[in-house]
Amino acid sequence: MTKTLKSLLGATVIAGLVAAAPFSANAQEYSLKFQSSDASGVPNFVLEQEWAERVKTMTDGRVEIEMMPVNSIVEHAETQDAISAGILDGHITDTSYFTGKDPAFGLIANPVGAWSAPSEMLRFVEYGGGKELMNSLVEPYGLHFIGAVTPGLEAFVSSVPLDGVADLEGLKMRAPEGMVQQVFAAAGASPVNIPQSEVFTSLDKKVIDAADATVFSTNQAMGLHDVAKHPVYPGFHSMPMLEVSINKTKWDSMPDDIKSILEMSVRDLAHDMDARLAMKDMEAVAKARAEGGVTIHNWSAEERAKFRKIATSQWIKVAERSENAQRVYDTLVKYLTEQGMI
Repeated sequence: MTKTLKSLLGATVIAGLVAAAPFSANAQEYSLKFQSSDASGVPNFVLEQEWAERVKTMTDGRVEIEMMPVNSIVEHAETQDAISAGILDGHITDTSYFTGKDPAFGLIANPVGAWSAPSEMLRFVEYGGGKELMNSLVEPYGLHFIGAVTPGLEAFVSSVPLDGVADLEGLKMRAPEGMVQQVFAAAGASPVNIPQSEVFTSLDKKVIDAADATVFSTNQAMGLHDVAKHPVYPGFHSMPMLEVSINKTKWDSMPDDIKSILEMSVRDLAHDMDARLAMKDMEAVAKARAEGGVTIHNWSAEERAKFRKIATSQWIKVAERSENAQRVYDTLVKYLTEQGMI
């Protein structure tokens, strides 16, 4: 826990001694502070702000959400503790940030190779046992999981042609530490942990040949395709789950109609994020093809299946690290098998 979080926690304890209760909201009036893992101004955060406004409208002003960008109150990996302590009321964030507490968080947040489209992941969350799993994981930490959203299947940036798993052998690439790096290493690549801010320079100077970055349109806006002209789209590997969670005490105090509105609003946000970011991707792809200079590679279903097989071999290793991770693995594999996806 950082010094900042400790000082905030101390202030919260003092405030709680003065107030009648740590959460003094009227049963029909809730003023909530949510922190995002997204920076101010990026498409994801704009959509999250719009979600907060819709919640206010849908509840006729009974619920107001202040949506704050990453690191506004606490560091991005500390929001779970801050919500439990009452410093924040909720967050929209990548669940894998809490892998250090339990490897189960990393496995459910981004089972690399599992999903080909947001609808697949969202069906798992809503109807395949994912929501129940998430609440079993976060409720011991004082949170309640409302629902999930995702920016979509991430594209892949490369300065060399990549048409299948065999082309990953020996590939010098940037991959975030953890599940993504582990899977690409198992596929034969040579992943390194480079901050997102250094990806362009590293590609430009040939320090790396490829990178796991983000969705196609954002990669394009960052100029990555100027130095890496062989992107893979649609992507074949990573689709992070962003959890929308709230302090459990605050959630339990809410009437059923507000709970239902919040759940429906998160489903709406998931649809909005999927549709609008997909539109941006399609526009960026069309522009790239029209302007030329970039060769877009689309892996075959056979090659995607090969990569998924490698990824699942790593899921097993993560499952062995905790009882919760094993539960996530069992539920995930059961769902994918029943759906004919593996």
